[in-house]
Amino acid sequence: MVPLRVCHRLVRLRGVPSSLHHPVPTTITMAAPQPGCKTLRPSISSPSTAGPAPKRFRTMATDAAAPPASAGCSAMKAEFARHTEYLNTLNDKRERLVKASRDVTMNSKKVIFQVHRISRNNKEEVLSKAENDLAAVVNQHIGKLVKELHGTDFWKLRRAYTFGVQEYIEAATFCRFCKTGTLLSLDEINDSLLALSDKSVEPLQINVLDYLLGVADLSGELMRLAIGRISDGEVEYAKDICSFVRDIYRELTLLVPLMDDNNEMKKKMEVMLQSVVKIENACFSVHVRGSEYIPMLGSSAEPDYAFFGGADYD
Repeated sequence: MVPLRVCHRLVRLRGVPSSLHHPVPTTITMAAPQPGCKTLRPSISSPSTAGPAPKRFRTMATDAAAPPASAGCSAMKAEFARHTEYLNTLNDKRERLVKASRDVTMNSKKVIFQVHRISRNNKEEVLSKAENDLAAVVNQHIGKLVKELHGTDFWKLRRAYTFGVQEYIEAATFCRFCKTGTLLSLDEINDSLLALSDKSVEPLQINVLDYLLGVADLSGELMRLAIGRISDGEVEYAKDICSFVRDIYRELTLLVPLMDDNNEMKKKMEVMLQSVVKIENACFSVHVRGSEYIPMLGSSAEPDYAFFGGADYD
């Protein structure tokens, strides 16, 4: 093996140009594969003065150029398509239930307003009209809920229609109390909905929580009714309302702590307590200061003006 120093001396003796005394950098590139070639041979090229070669950007293959999907991929797409169709159908049903629930709420409030027009002179007439309006709510609007809800849908979509059902229970129980002085039970409400359901599917059944929430709202309407009856001179009727609301509150006070989902019920119990206190205060004021209230309540008894200091007033 010849030493490198000896090679430099030989180059100088042979007259090689001085520009070649120093090695020139070279680049090694891989030649493009030719048809029929099995190996890639490196090719040595001199440095180019034209600049670096342009970059080749990667492009995504289109569906036409993509290879055919495997059987597993097509099955997964079909499964996702079924889930998409199910969720779209469920969302459409939820929107229809929300709209039907709003109609139930609006018309049930109209029934409650109708019952509040009751007085000693038009009780039968007002209650008859209110019952007819309530039957229309059941047939036209509750019927839409029954048609949409069957199987397990009334559990999954409960939040979409619960407020309408609560308002309907409030109106139905309010009418029953004004007519008979009793509370409409959950079984009676569910039995009235069986006629609207198709016998081939599971009928809509109002759950206990919605029923209790509706009964809790009933106390507010009874409070307004009691105040109105006192202003008309029906003090005994107001006392009956007070006793009725007090009994409901006492029973629910024992039940609510045992409920699992009782956040809404706790809020309504606070409002119910306020209604009970208002009714009790009104009845107590009439009972204690009856001599002041009776002349203003339209009583036929002779008014007593002794508390004005004018007993001999004509």
